[in-house]
Amino acid sequence: MEPDDERGAAMVEFIGAAVILLVPLVYLVITLAQVQAGTFAVEGAAREAARAFVTASSSAEGAARAQAAVGIALADQGFDDGSLQLECSHDPCLTPGGTVATQVRLAVPLPFVPSALRSWVPLEIPVEAVHVGTVDRYGQVRP
Repeated sequence: MEPDDERGAAMVEFIGAAVILLVPLVYLVITLAQVQAGTFAVEGAAREAARAFVTASSSAEGAARAQAAVGIALADQGFDDGSLQLECSHDPCLTPGGTVATQVRLAVPLPFVPSALRSWVPLEIPVEAVHVGTVDRYGQVRP
């Protein structure tokens, strides 16, 4: 065997091993970034929904404003299908000194997974956040 027969083999082996090791690592980083963006989105959405609700003039207006705040916060991070739940400590909801808890849930899809495969196996990571807002103690009772 001549010495030139093996020339370049180490480079090919190195590139092959690097690709085999780096592709999963890059996918993991992309997935973690997507989950972090979802977590950041639901945290901001829950906080802003509570603020929007407790500063509204009525419960109906507050619910609409909270839903709009959630939509904006999720869209800001590239998501569009979160859910909002509101829970009040008093009835009516905007009783001075009462609290309003907002819970936002989002299913973060795994990147680069085809939608046909998602219909068979749930390939989403659920994230949620809760924030409690306090209605102004010195305000008036609002329906």
